[in-house]
Amino acid sequence: MKNLSLAIFLCAATLASAQSAPTTAPAPAAATVTRTTKAVHYRLQGGQTKVDFQGTDLLQGASGEARVEGKKTSFQIEVKFQNLEDATKFGLEYLTYVLWAVSPQGRPVNLGEVTIDHNSNTAHLKAATDLQTFGMIVTAEPYFAVTAPGNMVVMESAAVNGAAGEIIEAKYDLVSRGTYSSTNTHIQDAIFGIDSKTPLELFEARNALRIARIAAADKYAAFIISKAGQQLMHAEDNYRQKQNKAAVEAAAKEATETAEEARLMAVKQKAEDEAQAAAAAREAKARADADAEAKRRTEAEAARAEAEQAKAEALKMKQEAEAAAAEAARQKAAAEKATAEAVAQQQLLAAETDKAKQAAAQSDALRQQAENEKQELRARLLQQLNSILATRDSARGLIANMSDVLFRSGSFELLPGARERLAKVSGIVLAYPSLHVAVEGHTDSVGSDDYNQQLSEHRAEAVRDYFVQQGIKSTNLEAHGYGKNEPIATNDTPEGRQQNRRVELILSGDAIGSTAEEVKPQTVSANH
Repeated sequence: MKNLSLAIFLCAATLASAQSAPTTAPAPAAATVTRTTKAVHYRLQGGQTKVDFQGTDLLQGASGEARVEGKKTSFQIEVKFQNLEDATKFGLEYLTYVLWAVSPQGRPVNLGEVTIDHNSNTAHLKAATDLQTFGMIVTAEPYFAVTAPGNMVVMESAAVNGAAGEIIEAKYDLVSRGTYSSTNTHIQDAIFGIDSKTPLELFEARNALRIARIAAADKYAAFIISKAGQQLMHAEDNYRQKQNKAAVEAAAKEATETAEEARLMAVKQKAEDEAQAAAAAREAKARADADAEAKRRTEAEAARAEAEQAKAEALKMKQEAEAAAAEAARQKAAAEKATAEAVAQQQLLAAETDKAKQAAAQSDALRQQAENEKQELRARLLQQLNSILATRDSARGLIANMSDVLFRSGSFELLPGARERLAKVSGIVLAYPSLHVAVEGHTDSVGSDDYNQQLSEHRAEAVRDYFVQQGIKSTNLEAHGYGKNEPIATNDTPEGRQQNRRVELILSGDAIGSTAEEVKPQTVSANH
């Protein structure tokens, strides 16, 4: 980290004190820009495919090579890069690089952090993805745990050598520059330390916390940002107490991931608040317009009444002056008046009918807008959950699948990897308090019916209990076991049995357009 440390020292002289209170200035609007790259269709169990990387205008001297190997259900990726420079050259908010896979539909997947070996200016990364058709890009980022690529694209996949399928243009969105920046000329509350030996992971954690607070996480995600702050303090304490490097890095990465959760939640909540404020403004304007129209009609009625009174007085004077002709003139005037009033009444009724139709159309548009927002939220939740567990959309809600490899064999004890994934799912669920989660356990056909039924119930209960520990209300949770009764594959093969041994998380709720009533009725329950 020699070059990064030098940049850190040069920046520290002009930045504010690292120990001052964090800024909570609102984050800039998360505008996006669009870019295209080449997406290659790879074959499962199709051998290795060599993919070259080339630097963009931002990092012209950089290059690299990836080897993509198709396994049974996923692809293993091994990448080597040369001639990399410190990400800080693009701005103080950039500390590292991230490798992304981009699907033809424009969905980016974070494949991992590209850490530079400053002795050789090279980097090496191993990753895996279940995407079958994808392109690859490298972006400069403020920390490794970002969930969407920024527009500082420094490298992208180019030529493809070896056996590969068709090449497709993939169009995708990038977070525009400025989203992670401070609103001031210098970054407030310096994220860079004064120790040249400070690990990069600790810088990234400080950066992630700063960016989350710029996004107003203290207002919209107070619990999560507080948790991230505590985790960062723990990492800082480990570093000051000279704990081993692995412990410091692990604690810092945990703080970074939690801060990113807080940022995402804050961005979402702020957008919802702004949408509600806009709707309230539209409603207030509609009421004001209605009041103004009522006032106009009242004034028009008063003017018409005055005119009618003047006309009646003139008619009376005429009747008195011309007694002989007055009766006929009065009858004619009365007939004309009745006709005019009838026409005016018809016009008024027609105008009011048009206004009623317009109000109905506006109400339909608002209902459709609300439904669209539910669908957009559902799609975002599906994307977030898919980054953690394999998730599909269904009439019951979003169904995330936990395989049995996340439990100890023949047991309902959650493995550390399962707890990590469930913690991330908990963070998502906590962001949407109206969500309901049904936990359903399933087994294969090996063993007795009673054993399988109890194992499925205990596994579902273990997941539910872990969610409660993470802060999810128990009223929003339920757990059920189905034993071997609902296989999704044959039990005649090891692969099929492994698929049948699973725990499914069904997320539903009005916020995403599905309700608890749509969840299937339960016959065997471990509900508490």
